[in-house]
Amino acid sequence: MRKISVCASAVFVSALGSVAHAQPFANARTSQAGFVGGNLQPAGACEKLDTSRIADAVEIAARTIAAEGNTPQHCRVSGVLSPEVAFEVSLPSMWNGRLYMIGNGGHAGEALDNPGRVAQVRQGLEQGFAVAQTNTGHFASKETGASFVLSNPQKALDYAYRAVHVTAVTAKELANRYYARPVSKAYWNSCSNGGRQGLVEAQRYPADFDGIVANAPWVDQTGFTIGAIWNQRAFAETHVSADKLALVAERAMQQCDAVDGLRDGLIDDPRRCSFNVARDVPICAGGGEAATACLTPAEAATVQKVYDGPQAGGNTIFPGFEVGSEAVLAQPNGPATSGWIRLIAPAEAGGPAADFGLAEGTMRYLVFEPPQPQWDFKTFDFARDPQKLERWGKLANATDPNLRDFRARGGKLMITYGWADSILQPQMGVDYYEKAVAANGRDGTSFMRLFMIPGMAHCGGGVGPDQYDAVTAVIDWVEKGVAPDSLVAKKIVNGQVTRSRPLCPYPQVARYRGQGSTDDAANFECKMP
Repeated sequence: MRKISVCASAVFVSALGSVAHAQPFANARTSQAGFVGGNLQPAGACEKLDTSRIADAVEIAARTIAAEGNTPQHCRVSGVLSPEVAFEVSLPSMWNGRLYMIGNGGHAGEALDNPGRVAQVRQGLEQGFAVAQTNTGHFASKETGASFVLSNPQKALDYAYRAVHVTAVTAKELANRYYARPVSKAYWNSCSNGGRQGLVEAQRYPADFDGIVANAPWVDQTGFTIGAIWNQRAFAETHVSADKLALVAERAMQQCDAVDGLRDGLIDDPRRCSFNVARDVPICAGGGEAATACLTPAEAATVQKVYDGPQAGGNTIFPGFEVGSEAVLAQPNGPATSGWIRLIAPAEAGGPAADFGLAEGTMRYLVFEPPQPQWDFKTFDFARDPQKLERWGKLANATDPNLRDFRARGGKLMITYGWADSILQPQMGVDYYEKAVAANGRDGTSFMRLFMIPGMAHCGGGVGPDQYDAVTAVIDWVEKGVAPDSLVAKKIVNGQVTRSRPLCPYPQVARYRGQGSTDDAANFECKMP
């Protein structure tokens, strides 16, 4: 089973790296807050920075990093907070007065010099931000999956919520000492588990960040885990090949593309489309399993289970995946294939799937106390066993809708989610947003907005426009009071913009004005559905 855990970690770390698709700071030059660059200089030399009496620090050191390309010279402070929370704070030679922090994918534990993370740190430094990051208390290269809990149970709490908080506090203190002035505003931007971390910060530590961008947040770890077990059981009983999933994708697009009034290769809101696999995809006569132009009844039932989500006693336990998430997509190393392959659905019968690998690690090491490394998913009872996940859910889930303290401080929250996400179920983001808006007093949207993105996969990619700048939008919202009435997303292929669309604050959707190219965002407007 170790192979599955490694696969899951690799996929989720890759997903975190893909936040570059979201183009943070793409609109920085037109920001009303004018945050680009800075004129605040250090009060002293990097190597002489006072790093004594930093709370919880067991290791800490500062050294100057020379300018390279567009990345300015900066003071890199790295160390370890008790017990094993590795952190890094990069302080530019010309500071804009703000802190920018990035998060982690999956079960975290990334090396801080991972190329994807380095690229994100440089993005922040190039704008003049002090930039912070952490491994959340372990290194996945040494403790794979969620096995880090075996060496020290505290690591589970550090991963769940503590590490990000203590790193943010440490980063602010170091910036204060280096520049002899406090951080004026702090911002969070991350995806997947990093989106979960951002929500947890708003819920548990509302003073840490002024603006939070939570992309595709893993809101409900335990609900997701139950869903992944459900899907793995379904595919273990009946394997569905990539060719057959491609057939499903073709029929789903035929059925659902024009529901929004425009046939453009995008499913606007898949919940508005009635798609039933057994009804809308050809069923093989006589159970002809080998045919690729039809599904057997068992294959159709398996695919429907993924859409419907886990069930018990006639009730849905957790949302399933949306129609459109199975779309055939180009792959970096191989031929185009369904977005479900290797993520939700094994490529080969009995093979691994990343979602299940993550869920299995969560069950074995984080749900059970003490851990049960040999736990077998086939023993899970969907009627009785969900309660076993409640203890861990109270620690790690980002489902608390109470954001009143965050709101009272002037905090602003932006959540984004791709409707075609094939790693995390988008409806969990919608459900959380709707509950949070209702729970936080009148006009909940005055500090919090959700942007659903048609055709976008997990954190980026997919058939729809997937590159947008929510970071500049949240900064202008925090500092200038300019609420984001829309964002513009672009699909960029070989350096060229091939399509753009407005992203609208949920529940609004983009509607074609009736004239001009359907590939140009200017020809759409945000309207209530």
